[in-house]
Formats: sequence, C-alpha cells, structure tokens
Amino acid sequence: MAKKIIISLLVLSFGITIIGISLAALAVIVTYPKLPPLNALTDYKPKIPLRIFSEDKVLIGEFGEERRAFVPINQVPPMMINALLAAEDERFYQHGGIDYLGVLRAIVGNVLSGHSQSGASTITMQVAKNFYLSNEKTYTRKFNEALLAFKIEHNLSKDQILELYINQIYLGQRAYGFSSAAQTYFGKNLKDLTVAEFAMLAGLPKAPSAYNPIVNPKRATLRQMYVLRRMAELNFIDAAQYKAAQTERLVFSRNSQQFPVHAEYVAEMVRQMMFKKYQEATYTQGFQVFTTINSQAQNDAYSALRNGILDYDNRHGYRGPEGFIDAALLANQIDEQLDEALNNIKEADDLRPAVVLSSNSKEVNAYLQGGEKITIQGEGLRFARSALSDKNTPANRIRPGAIIRVNATEKGWAIKQLPDVEGAIVAMDPQSGAIRALVGGFDFNHNNFNHVTQAWRQPGSSFKPFVYSASLERGVTPATMINDAPLVIEVGGQRWEPKNYDGRFRGMTSVRKALTLSTNLVSVRILQAIGADYAQQHLTRFGFDPKQHPAYLTMALGAGSVTPLQLAEGYSVFANTGYRVRSYFIDRIEDARGKVLAQTQPEVAGKNAPRTLDARNAFIMNSMMGDVIKMGTATKAKVLGRNDLAGKTGTTNDAYDAWFAGYQAQLVTITWIGFDQPKSLGARETGGGAALPIWVNFMGKALKDIPESPWVMPDGVTSRTSDTERGPITEYFYQEFQSTNPQLGLSGGSETEVAPIDEIKEQLF
Repeated sequence: MAKKIIISLLVLSFGITIIGISLAALAVIVTYPKLPPLNALTDYKPKIPLRIFSEDKVLIGEFGEERRAFVPINQVPPMMINALLAAEDERFYQHGGIDYLGVLRAIVGNVLSGHSQSGASTITMQVAKNFYLSNEKTYTRKFNEALLAFKIEHNLSKDQILELYINQIYLGQRAYGFSSAAQTYFGKNLKDLTVAEFAMLAGLPKAPSAYNPIVNPKRATLRQMYVLRRMAELNFIDAAQYKAAQTERLVFSRNSQQFPVHAEYVAEMVRQMMFKKYQEATYTQGFQVFTTINSQAQNDAYSALRNGILDYDNRHGYRGPEGFIDAALLANQIDEQLDEALNNIKEADDLRPAVVLSSNSKEVNAYLQGGEKITIQGEGLRFARSALSDKNTPANRIRPGAIIRVNATEKGWAIKQLPDVEGAIVAMDPQSGAIRALVGGFDFNHNNFNHVTQAWRQPGSSFKPFVYSASLERGVTPATMINDAPLVIEVGGQRWEPKNYDGRFRGMTSVRKALTLSTNLVSVRILQAIGADYAQQHLTRFGFDPKQHPAYLTMALGAGSVTPLQLAEGYSVFANTGYRVRSYFIDRIEDARGKVLAQTQPEVAGKNAPRTLDARNAFIMNSMMGDVIKMGTATKAKVLGRNDLAGKTGTTNDAYDAWFAGYQAQLVTITWIGFDQPKSLGARETGGGAALPIWVNFMGKALKDIPESPWVMPDGVTSRTSDTERGPITEYFYQEFQSTNPQLGLSGGSETEVAPIDEIKEQLF
C-alpha cells in the first residue's frame, strides 16, 4: 500500500514537473518573441549632458538632468571592474545571463518570507531592467528580466554588457555611470581612485539612496566594508591592500558641482547661448563646447577678484553673525540636527558656514557640517574681535548658536564673513577679442548676476580716454595747455560746478598731465571745446552705443553707462592700435562624437577687423595712459616692473563705483568693484585703491611669461623732447597739425599751445 502511495506521489510529482516545464516553455515561446528589440543596447545613445571646456580642455561646467560621462570598457580601471564583480556578480564572465545558484537562494528566501524581497540579479539582468523594465518586485517582471538577459547575452559580448552597465547605472546625486560618480563624490577622474574609493562606488548600485556616502555615511561605510571583504575573498586585492583600504579616510566633495576651474559665470553664459540655439536637446545630446577661457588665467582672475573684495571687506569691519539657530538644537548638540541646521546655508568656496558652540574673548568653538569641530583662537579672532564683546546687542554678538563664516589659513581657522560688496574682472585678447578670463561676481552660488555682462554702471574717469581720443582728432595734443580752474556752467536755470577729486586747482595744465592726474575740470573744458555731439559720435569707433552716453558735458566725467565687457572692448581699440574687435567666448561646438558643429571666425586686428581709429591716435593715447601708471593715479602698477603697460583709474561721484582699465598689447583687463544697490564704497575708496590692486594681482601672473612689447610709433607722428618741472618729457603730435600751426609744441614746459581749430581755441582759454 505504502509502495503504491509513493509511486503515485512520484508520478504526480513528475507530472507536475512536466506540466511546469511545459508551461514555462510555453511562456518562453509566447513571451520571447514579444521582447523588445535590443536597439537601445546595440545603438546605445545615453543622455549625455552639455559639457563645457576651457581652451586647454579643462572641464569648467556641465549641465543636464543626468550627469554622465561615457567611458569605453578598455578605459575602465581593472580595479573598478573587480570591485563591481565582487559586489554585484562574481560569476559574470562564467554564466549565460542568469546565476542559477543566486536565483535558487532568492526563490527560497522569498517563499519563506511570503513576499518578494530579493532578486539575485546578475549584471546582465540589471542592464535589462535599467533599459527596458520597471523597478516593481513581481515574478512577471523577474521572468521578463531573465528572458531579456538571455537575449542580451546572445547578442552582445560580455565586455559590451559590462560597458553598458558601467555607463548607464544610476548611482545617486544625479550621477549616471561610474565616471560621473567619481567626479560627483570624490572630484576625481575614475582612473585616479583608490581601492577604498572603488569599493565605495561599487556598493552604490544595490541602493543608491540608502548607501549614498554624502547622505548616509554610516550605512555607506558598512556596504563599502562588505565590498572590500568580498574583493579580498576573491583575491582581487591582497592582504596589505585590504588592510590599507579598510583604514583609509575618504574625503568627499562637499559641492557636487565643483570643477577644477572656477568659471561658473562663463559656464552659465554658454548654457544660455546653447539653450537658445538647441533648446532641450542642449542637456541630452552630449554637446561639447570649447571656450576661449584659459584655465590658469581664469583661476588667477578668480583669486585676484576674491582677494580684492575680501581686502575691501576687511577694511570696513565685521558686521556680525549671519543668523542664529534654534537654542534647543544647540542644547543637545546632535550632529545630525546641527547638519540639518546648516543644510540651507550655502557654502562659498573656502568661506564655510559654522555654528558657534561656545565663545569668549579668547576662543570660539564651532561646528562644521559633517561633524568637524574647530577652535578659533588668537589671530583667527582679530577680524571679529569686536563682536565677542558683551557690550554688543545679542543680534550682533558672536555667541552660542550664532552662524558665522570661517576659513582655514596657514595659522589655523579664522572668522570671516560674506562680503556685501560685489566685483567683476574680465580679460580679453585685444588682437582677436577672445575672452581669456571672466569672473562676474564674488560667488556664483550666492549671486549669479553676471556683473561683467549685465551690470550697467557709470565708468567715471575710466571713460576719459575716449573723450581725450576725440579731442586729438580735433587738433588738441598732449602738450596743449588748458586752465585747471573753477568752472560754473548754467543750463536752463540749473547750475553745475564740477570739481577735481582732490579739490585742488593747478592752473595751466597740459592735456597729458591732466589725464595722468585725472583732472576733472580740464576734461570738462576739453569736451566743451570739441563739442559733446562730436565726442558722442567718436565713441562709436570703440563700440559704445551713443544712447548710453548722452551728449552732455557730464560725459567727460563718465556719467554714461557701460558694462565691464564693453569697456574691455573699447580699450582693446587702443591696445591693438585702432582696430574694432568684438569679444567672443566660444571657440567651437562639437557633438558627442567630436564633430565640429560650429566655430567662431573672429575678426583679428590687422587682418579682417575694421580699423575704426587712426593708428596715430591710438599710439598717442597709449603714451598718455602709460604715464597714468608711471607717474599718475595708477603708480601701484609699477610694482609689475614693466614699461609696456597703460591704463586709467575710474572713480564715480561719491565713490559708488571703482574701476581700473589697463592693458598691454596682448591683454586688456578691466576690474570693477561696487554695491549692487549703489551706495558709496567709502570716502577713501577709489579706483586706484580698490580696483587697481585686483588688476595688479591678476596681471602680475597673466603677463609673467609674456615679453615686453612697446608700441611702435606709426607714420604721421612726430616727437619732441622738452625739459619740464617733471623732467624730460617726449611729446607726440600729428605731423599735419604741427606743420600748420607754428605755436604747437612745448618750450620749457611753460608755453601755452594753441589748437588749429578756432572754435576750440576760443573755448579752451
């Protein structure tokens, strides 16, 4: 009887097995033909973001919903592959798409638990899921995934499958693929990672959010340790490597948008231009834009502007903490809660936000996001010492709970603050118009308004050279003597009484000396003599819009509006001896495969750029602006030890704006500093004091390896050297003006020169 029962059960089991196999076969027969074609894999076209590079091919920006950088399998470091196999699929190169032992374990586990909780997916199955299926945990999806894995294995090689996986998988922080993840989490190229870093990334595919080292460092570390252990067990690493990787302290990138070069304003300019041209395809088609920016010059400009603004800020004192956190959070001092309090406070490069834990006149203890606790003492307290006094109001006092800014110096941590003032710097090649460096503000994350291209400000005295240039065309020369004396102008019942910055009157003054010392009254008399309408039209030679510079005498003092970029283009006409070149910042646009889609054809001085200014005019203006540096308002630039520099300081009324516009034959650089909501920078803040040091800091590095190139006197200019109270001075004149007027020139530096145009003569004297 028992024997019959056993035989019956065996027959029944066999029958059920046959039926199951038949049903499974039927399901395969029915389902397999319905599987999607593998075009997405065989003709893989990932969503690759817009990538922006400097002229020397340094990545300076990236825009796209998916951060991704495709890397061929033969360029993937072997240790990265080993870490992935150890974490995800150790028998990847042996199985045919399905790891049957893993599947059996998963089925047993799911049956015992009563629901689907694990899957034993191979790398091939994960590729199938990522490209074609949802993330739902059902047997139907798992069945389709297995069939797709078979199909993929029969159509692609193992290396092709692994290449797809490495580039497609989502790894958190908007990073797709391991190359992008390496930049996102560590700020490194994939090839430069350590064993410990490879293991951390290899642990992410299982659950990118759960094992994100930025958000969940403890869980991420546990997963990393598991991957390292599996790598050691599989002999992918030896005992020494295993031990070193276990103890290695990983340093994560605090800002996932960091790039080797601070060119955020340039990158945004490119993004806007690309979107206007390509719309949404901008972010998915893998466009590569190569700018004219030089990576070293850009970083030097960023540092120079930042240091100049911080120097200004230091001169005007500490304003107090940025805010305060809830006292309850401070009482418990739980790292997670303090981190949460700091989450909404944007970092500003090396100016890191911190919460004060305790404070007194001798030291401040503070908490930095990520669990680091620091102590600030001695010199680090100097800038903010006044805010440590109990005499301050609670809102202005550094006390427990205060949010402050700190930065690490060679002498330790120091208290700083985010400046209120803004600034800009732009450097361009005057021969071609190529922009070599551009920084539109102190910190892009805090203020993405681009002051180089968007800020319309009064140029002040930095605009005088364009008026003086116009006067040369009307017969005025650098030796012309003009009375620097009080001037009152009444128009329509309104009275205007311009004054010199220093309040002094110098009497009869040469035009050269007037520009060198930035004398306002002489400048107004020059414009009065040549006519504001004439000067307004002359401005178009430099690319200025007459509408921005009304034909009033205030034009002589720079009362119109310019952007720093416009000013750079204007000064380039002087620097390149008279050619109008237009600035540009994109050299070429390439598609994802490197095919050039568009390329800028610049107008180059001396080749295809139009000449808009007489070479004689440019030469004489360069000579006069050279004196501004040698003996005028910009003598701080003499520290550079060069004889081929020229420029002009600029300070507007009530010191709302401070400028320095300076150049050499190969580089024009404009620096500006001011408040977004215009207000005085301070009674002693001038172009020479606030903007010029930024220029000197930058140009000292930018011109380091560039030999001097003095301007060559063109035909049609004659010179004469005379002794003056300032020593021998060589003066330059248009030849025809000298030959038609016997009174031209200087005699002992005291004679008054008469211009050849009668109406000018009448107004000048």
